[in-house]
Amino acid sequence: MRPLSKWHVLVGGFLAYLFDAMEIILLTLALPVIRQDLGLTFNEAGMLASATLLGIGFSSITTGWYSDNYGRRKALLISLSVFGLLTTLVAVTHNWALLLLLRFLSGLGLGGVWGIVSAYVTETWPAHQRARAIGFVLSSFPIGAAIAAMAAASYLPDWPTLFMVAGISTLIPLAYLFFFVPESPEWAAQRARPGARKHVSVREIFSPELLRLTLLGTLAASFAVIGFWGASTWLPTYLIQERGLGLDTMANFMAILNVGAFIGINAFGFIADRIGKRNATLLSLLGSAVMLSIYALTTQNAILFWLGPIYAFFYAFASLFASYFSALYPTRVRTLGAGFCFNFGRGLAAFAPLLLSAIATHYSLAWGLLVCAGFFALATLTLWFMPQAESDRPAMAGMPLNTMDSR
Repeated sequence: MRPLSKWHVLVGGFLAYLFDAMEIILLTLALPVIRQDLGLTFNEAGMLASATLLGIGFSSITTGWYSDNYGRRKALLISLSVFGLLTTLVAVTHNWALLLLLRFLSGLGLGGVWGIVSAYVTETWPAHQRARAIGFVLSSFPIGAAIAAMAAASYLPDWPTLFMVAGISTLIPLAYLFFFVPESPEWAAQRARPGARKHVSVREIFSPELLRLTLLGTLAASFAVIGFWGASTWLPTYLIQERGLGLDTMANFMAILNVGAFIGINAFGFIADRIGKRNATLLSLLGSAVMLSIYALTTQNAILFWLGPIYAFFYAFASLFASYFSALYPTRVRTLGAGFCFNFGRGLAAFAPLLLSAIATHYSLAWGLLVCAGFFALATLTLWFMPQAESDRPAMAGMPLNTMDSR
């Protein structure tokens, strides 16, 4: 690959995931207003968030399979087109059941981006720079979330306009990817190799040599993502209803929180290249468990404002899973394997908002946040039993990695 192309992949992946994040987070920010406008119960509002995550879960198979069979570039363009169009349609929908369907279908596009950009960067950047490169790309998530928060502050309570603008803006990453980002040369070379099987089957990630990896990876990611989405979905509502913040102040709280996440994801990329992807992920998950517990137990809003970015600093596990899982799976099933582990967890996380809504109904959202911290702790424990990535071992022993790992 030409030197310039890897930078196009980096920028294209950054833009794609930024808009992916923005589309996902918009619903959580608009949920208090949508709930009020449509007269929804806690459970009905929670189901809207759950529908998105359920669609993301299904994408773990559909998009990963498509990407490994037909190419990273085509799969990414389709994913962006799907969620951009369906987000635009949300703007003209005021029926709860139809909103539920649109959010599920948009999830099919939203979920695919994580796995595709992770594989793209893994296949275009040298091994000793991959964690920080993937970290940079996926650090666009908090930027997208911060942009969503600022857009929410500008447009809410006019949530239809908010979704209309967000959907149309997806044309920006689509244009960049279409004109500047080439297909992954490693994927193309693997497909062209004499004797290589052309068709990738979902069964391959459950083969004897990959079964333990797939099961443990899926379990660890599931615990982590359930904790993350359970907390993230209801955090704006928690700040408004239990901490008494107004819409504008809540949006500011969420914006500064995402600044901490951006710094943390990039910092953990360098940490992972130094101490290994598995060890860095363990640190991220443990930090998330501890800091979310402290956040949930804090009642002073001034302290909460500064605790937010500290807690979010440890959000890095999503990008660390990307570099870690991508390094563990071979090229042939890289998007499918890594995407299945992470997005299956996101699918299970569809039930996290419902769990939190049930806890909120009977206890409080603060108690729900503590339960989410417990899920982070379970993810830490599960990951402890997973192996180091092969590409980490020379670096951890003090040897530079100057070659591409083309497993």
